[in-house]
Amino acid sequence: MRSRGLSMCDIAVVVVDITQGLEKQTIESLHLLRRHNVSFIVALNKVDRLYGWKECTNAPIVEALKKQSDDVKSEYKWRLTKVVTEFKENGFNTAPYYENNKKKKVVNIVPTSAESGEGVPDLLLLLVRWLPGIITDKLAYDDTVECTVLEVNEHKDLGTTVDVVLINGVLHQGDQVIVCTKQGPVTTIIRDLLTPHPMKELKAKGAYKHHKEVRAAQGVKIVARGLQYTMAGTSLIVVKPGDDLRQAEAAAMTDENEKGTTTQEVSSIVTSKEGIYVQASSVGTLEAIIAHLKSSSVDIPVYAWNLGPVYKQDVMKASAMLKRKEEYAVILAFDVKVMPEASALAAESGLKIITADTVYRLVNIYTEHIKGLKEAKKMQFAAEAVFPCTLKILPNRVYHSKDPIVCDVEVVEGVVKVGTPICVFTQSKVHSLGRISSMQTSNGNQIFSARNGVVAIKISGDSPQEKSRCYGRHFDSSNELVSEISRRSIDVLKECFRDEMSAENWQLITRLKTQFKIA
Repeated sequence: MRSRGLSMCDIAVVVVDITQGLEKQTIESLHLLRRHNVSFIVALNKVDRLYGWKECTNAPIVEALKKQSDDVKSEYKWRLTKVVTEFKENGFNTAPYYENNKKKKVVNIVPTSAESGEGVPDLLLLLVRWLPGIITDKLAYDDTVECTVLEVNEHKDLGTTVDVVLINGVLHQGDQVIVCTKQGPVTTIIRDLLTPHPMKELKAKGAYKHHKEVRAAQGVKIVARGLQYTMAGTSLIVVKPGDDLRQAEAAAMTDENEKGTTTQEVSSIVTSKEGIYVQASSVGTLEAIIAHLKSSSVDIPVYAWNLGPVYKQDVMKASAMLKRKEEYAVILAFDVKVMPEASALAAESGLKIITADTVYRLVNIYTEHIKGLKEAKKMQFAAEAVFPCTLKILPNRVYHSKDPIVCDVEVVEGVVKVGTPICVFTQSKVHSLGRISSMQTSNGNQIFSARNGVVAIKISGDSPQEKSRCYGRHFDSSNELVSEISRRSIDVLKECFRDEMSAENWQLITRLKTQFKIA
């Protein structure tokens, strides 16, 4: 979203909180500004948050600084130097505008307070003086309609709408226009042209002003049919009377394919054959969610996506993951309505629909959902999970030689747990002894698992054959006790308990597979 907006900018004002310095999103914006070769100035905001700051409403920043105490001036200089250093670390030379003698090479910093107005006159004056030298050549008015789609939104009363920036020309209610979609060009008629009321954003929900025509340059919300698959970042083409419609449609798609940016954006969203389903109200929001999901700290694959309300067909498409990976059988729905029939179908099929008011909360709920699924799976297959271990019987510390066998052992390798089936190898034959029914430390504390050291274990036989095994007759301290793994137990460990297995445990599994002749 920021990339599309910056591609249409002539200049930018980068707002930096003087108390926080350059944050991650600010640094990302700076790199985008450099990539698009957009000139900018820095508004170093919230100077009124400096401890002891004396408010000087709407005063020039230099005059406001003169009225501050020495402590405030000292903190201001320290924080200003810190911000200048951070800009330099990211490849930008900056200086406060009142000290900047190299304005063409060094970026101006204007300290401001949006709350009480200090520095705002300086910022406006700097923009007025600076703008003519940058965009004089671009100020010529052109009747040719130049219009770029910024956002595609689903509105509960208006249906699918597009937010556009009208750079040149005039749009009229009733104009025939062409929008670009993944499926090809779509021709439609403008039903309404909307703009927000003064001091409101175009994205703000609420009442709009209706227009018969809108002149450049400004942001406009367009209401028309067939906009649901419009690709953000593409041009909106007006078909004039007498124009060949087919040629206009072909020209529109050719122009967008040559640009390449939009096609790349859309194709990058579908990242995996297995993953979750994402539903959002706009392309910009969708991109933000996808970017967060793809970040290294989250790393959640996306199977498919859509815009607007969640319908039955979205649930049916997302349900494909139920047969592949249960944890991906989820729809993350942000700022969209879930239709009743979709909700009912999801409940019936076992698909999870997650909604939240922020992207981070949406992902956190999904993460907790995954944890819950994993814990439920662990409980379901706990009896079949056999962790690898080898135990050494300590001589003269066998307290009961028959079933149940009670003795002290040293955990040589792996992890021993209550419930682990134990066996011994004698003359290359496997002799099952039973399962560990209890385990305790040397001081008598009951435990459920141990990775090293000496523990006392009780082995209880299940079958008559296991109950007949006797220490001293069928095996002794020279025989190694081993967890009795199987093909099934290994598969369960891989599927449900991988996070509890170390590299050493997998190496032990590999060795034991040879002993047990497991393929």
